Amino acid sequence: MATYGRFPVKLERGQGVWVHDSEGRRYLDCVAGIATCTLGHSDRALRRALTQQLRKLQHVSNLYAIGEQEQLASWIADNSCCDQVFFCNSGAEANEAAIKLARKYGHSRRGINQPLILTARSSFHGRTLAAVTATGQPKYHRGFEPLPEGFAYFDYNDIPSLEAALQQHSDRAVAVLLEPLQGEGGILPGDRAFFSRLRQLCDERQLLLISDEVQVGMGRSGTLWGYQQLGIEPDAFTTAKGLGGGFPIGALAVKNYAAVFEPGDHASTFGGNPLACRAALTVARELQQRRLLENVQQRGEQLQQGLQQRVQQWPQLLAGERGWGLIRGLLLRDDSISAIDLVKAAMAEGLLLVPAGSQVVRFVPPLVINRRQINQALQRLDQALSKLAA
Repeated sequence: MATYGRFPVKLERGQGVWVHDSEGRRYLDCVAGIATCTLGHSDRALRRALTQQLRKLQHVSNLYAIGEQEQLASWIADNSCCDQVFFCNSGAEANEAAIKLARKYGHSRRGINQPLILTARSSFHGRTLAAVTATGQPKYHRGFEPLPEGFAYFDYNDIPSLEAALQQHSDRAVAVLLEPLQGEGGILPGDRAFFSRLRQLCDERQLLLISDEVQVGMGRSGTLWGYQQLGIEPDAFTTAKGLGGGFPIGALAVKNYAAVFEPGDHASTFGGNPLACRAALTVARELQQRRLLENVQQRGEQLQQGLQQRVQQWPQLLAGERGWGLIRGLLLRDDSISAIDLVKAAMAEGLLLVPAGSQVVRFVPPLVINRRQINQALQRLDQALSKLAA
C-alpha cells in the first residue's frame, strides 16, 4: 500500500555502514534502518549466530519455555533497573504492552476504574491505535478518530505543565509514559531537573514512570539506556529497534512491584521466539565485547563537534545541533529549506539521513561507525549544504 513517501532509491546490499542501490551507487548510511542496525549491515557475528540458530530452532510459540528468551530476559534484567521482561516484535507493540500494564496497574493496585496515562506533546510512541493516541502530535491522529480514551498531555521538560496535568487528572492518573530524548519530536534531550521532579511526583502519587527507550536504548545515547543519562530509574521501560540489530524484536521490562500481568493478560505469537532472541543476544554480546558504548561516546563527540562547526559555517541555513551519543539532530534555520530538502541533497552526495520533524535532520548511524567514516559523512554534508546555499 502507498503508506510511505519513499525516496527513489532501491537498496540491495550493505556492509558495515555502507549500502549499495540497484544502480550501483554507494551510500554512507546514517539512518541505519532508523536507529535499528546497531552492528551495521551484514555483520559477520550476527550472520553466524542466526545461521547457527536456524539449524536449531526458529519458532515454537510461548506455550513452552524458550532457552534463548530466558537468556535474553536475564541479560536485560542484569543490565538494567528492571526485573521481568515481556517480549514482542516492535516498539509500538512494546508500548501497547506498557499501556495495558499501566491500566491493569491502575485497576488492580490503585482501584481506579478509568485509568489515565500522561504523555508529552511532540512525543512519538508508535502507530497502533493506542500508541498513536499516546503520541502527543495531532498530525498522527487525524483521520483515525475516534481515538481511545484515557490519555492526556503536557509539555516536555516543563515542570509547571507536568504539575498542572497531574493536578487536573489526579483522580485518574496511573502512569507517565515518556521518551528520555524525543526522537520524532526533533531530537530533544530530556532535562535532568525535569526528570528528577517527575520521578519525585510519581513516587508521591504512586504513578508508574515508563521510559520509552525504543529509539535511544541499546547504547545509542552513549549509555546502555537513555534513562541513565538523566539520573533516574523508571518503573518500566520499552525497547525495540536496536535491540535486534535489524531483526524484529521488542520488549517491555518492569520492576517486580509493577509486574501486574497474569497468565492470559497479554501475549504475542512471535514475541521472544528463539531466532529473534538469538539476534538480540548477539547484539548484546557484541556491544560489550567490541566496547561499542565507548565508541558511541567518542564518535558522538566527534559528530557533535563536526555539526557545531557546520552551524557556524552555514548560519544562513542551520540553527544548531543537539542530541546524545549517536542520535543527533541538525536544526534548520527557517522554512526556506526543510528537513526533506537537506535529506535529498545529502542523498545526492551519497549520504543517507532521515528527518525528525519538518526542521530537524537526524543522524543515527550504526554504532560501529569509525572516525574516518564520521569525517566522510561530514564532508558529504558539506557538499549538500553548499548546493543548498547556492
